[in-house]
Amino acid sequence: MSTEILVNASTHEARAAVVENGVLQEVFLERASRRGLISNIYKGRVSRVLPGMQAAFIEIGMERTAFLHASDIFDPRHAETGIEQPRTENIRSLVAEGNEILVQVVKDPLGTKGARLTTYITLPSRYLVFMPKGRGVGVSARIENERERERLRAAVLAGAEPEENAAPRRKMRRRRPCAPT
Repeated sequence: MSTEILVNASTHEARAAVVENGVLQEVFLERASRRGLISNIYKGRVSRVLPGMQAAFIEIGMERTAFLHASDIFDPRHAETGIEQPRTENIRSLVAEGNEILVQVVKDPLGTKGARLTTYITLPSRYLVFMPKGRGVGVSARIENERERERLRAAVLAGAEPEENAAPRRKMRRRRPCAPT
């Protein structure tokens, strides 16, 4: 089985195609004029907390600060059970001005408003979704066959490392510096 990835990039757009055994499987197209921020992950700093709105504004290096609502903030106190209760506490108990926070863009900035953020980070691949702070296994909705979805879910759970949500790691070999010639 041969797999090829074909890439064509210019100043205005980038195209990539996945070809398996001579048959086109997927095409990706990105135009510079339509490039958005959705799914980008940033390490931001809380610049302002508004308890009346249950929201915070996060500086992520853009022209405008981005918006983070309290319901989009992962609460580590619920990490053990994986079940979050409806939010009743003040946003000030979750974030404070000056805190650094890892966020993902869920909605592009529009007009005078900044981007909408979440702390529930997701890293989708072709068939699975990795959720570093989530529990369980996310299987792509592209797979319609329920039996195949369960097979993939079971395979991932069977191969999971004991450490919760540990990403696969590769051991790096140190290279000795070359002696000057």
